[in-house]
Amino acid sequence: MIRMMKNTTFRQLQVFESISRNGTFTAAAEELFLTQPTLSMQMKKLTDTIGIPLYDQIGKKIHLTEAGKELLATSKSVFNSFSEFEMKILNMKGVKEGNLKLAGVTTAEYFAPRILGAFCQRYPGIKVSLEVTNRQRVLQRLADNLDDLYIVGHANHVEGIHITPFLSNPLVVLAPTNHRLAHEKNIPLTELANEHFLMRETGCGTIMTLDHLMREHGFRFKSSMELGSNEAIKQAVIGGLGISMLSMYALAHELQTGELTTLDIEGFPIEEQWYIVYPEGKKLSIVAQAFFDYLLNEGRQITQCSLYTPAHKQT
Repeated sequence: MIRMMKNTTFRQLQVFESISRNGTFTAAAEELFLTQPTLSMQMKKLTDTIGIPLYDQIGKKIHLTEAGKELLATSKSVFNSFSEFEMKILNMKGVKEGNLKLAGVTTAEYFAPRILGAFCQRYPGIKVSLEVTNRQRVLQRLADNLDDLYIVGHANHVEGIHITPFLSNPLVVLAPTNHRLAHEKNIPLTELANEHFLMRETGCGTIMTLDHLMREHGFRFKSSMELGSNEAIKQAVIGGLGISMLSMYALAHELQTGELTTLDIEGFPIEEQWYIVYPEGKKLSIVAQAFFDYLLNEGRQITQCSLYTPAHKQT
């Protein structure tokens, strides 16, 4: 056993964990910025060291053997122990240097960089990484404890996490500037029933809100189309393919340039919340705690000042 552990490298465990979690060599190679031949070589060395197969490969999909499942649990234990050690060292050093890993849903890309820019100016020794992806993948990263902190909406639907609201998230109905309702006021929601609606993928926080809204008012859109990103939705709306509902933070540029407009629908904007979350029981490092505190104070103010408000919504 001692010889086995001496011949097993930390990098091999990282590669194995990534392959196990992603399910394919291709996805793991993209995540780790390695070539597939490099991953294959690392896995061959690891398998040779252990002495029995760790996984079966059926097509491109990886399926762990019993030995592989045991090694995966051991790998996570090693990573957690190392993270605790790293946290203790950072606490000894203070908030002068260290790493901060964040993950957030796609709309976070419209406001998180502003906060991170100011934070990094205050703490130039801290290296920050931000993974922006869809809601399901963020929640999976949260479940796997891959990052320090996570930015999500609708966090009250997730169990086993520490939740702190830090920013309002106004949702608005966007339309092309020549839309028939562009200059109308106090438009009834049911007036939209004959519209073509463009939406994000199922499971997106915005869609959860929309589904609740339609059930509450008992109506459906004439037709709908699912698109994979906020940017695709905005371009489709500009192109006249339909209307949509997005966070105001995703629309600041297009509203300022006049490429899009928001419709004055009764009950809008819908005031949702952005939350900063992490697993219950997790002890934040001094770096993560510093960012957490910064986010709830200066970071919140920076973001709110950057939010564009259409003229008909101003108070």
